[in-house]
Amino acid sequence: MTINALLLSSSRVGDTPYLAHAIPFIKPLTAKAQKWIFIPYAGVSMSYDTYLASVVTGLSELELDISGIHQHPDPQQAIKDADGILIGGGNTFHLLHQLYRYDLVKLIGDQVAQGKPYIGWSAGSNVSGLSIRTTNDMPIIEPPSFKALNLVPFQLNPHYSNYQAPGHNGETRAQRLLEFTKVDPLTPVVGIVEGSALWRQGDKLSLLGNQPAYLFCGEQQEIPIPVGSDLSNLLKPSL
Repeated sequence: MTINALLLSSSRVGDTPYLAHAIPFIKPLTAKAQKWIFIPYAGVSMSYDTYLASVVTGLSELELDISGIHQHPDPQQAIKDADGILIGGGNTFHLLHQLYRYDLVKLIGDQVAQGKPYIGWSAGSNVSGLSIRTTNDMPIIEPPSFKALNLVPFQLNPHYSNYQAPGHNGETRAQRLLEFTKVDPLTPVVGIVEGSALWRQGDKLSLLGNQPAYLFCGEQQEIPIPVGSDLSNLLKPSL
């Protein structure tokens, strides 16, 4: 079995309906997976039931059986019983904290390594990398570790944009990621723009969508990754 993981930058593009832009990306992962478990732990400002309902509605045309992990008495068994795993956006620190709380980090990694499809967006993409050290979120809670699912051997930065509002004197996103590469010059960071996604299929990694991505690693800063690029080299241990 091989890893089949879709890492979306966002749940929306502009004012499009929730997850609508992602349907063409998601559909191939559902061909042999009907029963999905949704993990809403990043959704701090809404109830988990409300979050689940929005996901079910957003993906309704795919006619999937989607339940929330919070509806199951045994979260670990729910992961094992599902055909696929969905993790939504919100606060990455709270998401990872809860994954550790229920002892799901290693389990999810093992299940995905054995071929169970994984779809994450925003925070759900953040936790798919080596750690959550390049998330955009406020650390509202302290997880036991920043180490994440390691579905890809690098860091992600969803919602990537280097926009700086006029008159704003804080650091840009690129400056923040430069700081990371100064501390950890050997670990690549891929910034994925809203509307785009990374899709790992075994040893193949592809950039999906009509937006470029951006690479940060050591002295390489904000290097554009062209639309449709094959990024499989980022999966090699030497990197």
